[in-house]
Amino acid sequence: MPLPEPLAGALARHGGLADLTARLARSRACFDALRGELPEALRDAVQPGPIDDAGWTLLAANAAVASKLRHLLPRLEAVLRSQGAAAPPIRIRIRRLP
Repeated sequence: MPLPEPLAGALARHGGLADLTARLARSRACFDALRGELPEALRDAVQPGPIDDAGWTLLAANAAVASKLRHLLPRLEAVLRSQGAAAPPIRIRIRRLP
């Protein structure tokens, strides 16, 4: 019986999954860079969302959080630009619960 392959290896070998894994890692890295800039009251109400060629999405828990994020958008985008990497435009969306 062959030994099971580590998940990371299987993901890396599949082109589409490798791309998805890279996008998830980039989204998480962008969020980690911004987390300290968010007011403490908002930190648990915001989650990193998908990142693609058009930009990056921050998911807000509700409309009030989304509104506050829109006010913070220039500062958040400046923080991403200061990180040195190409900063994707940020989109704000309300997280839909299942």
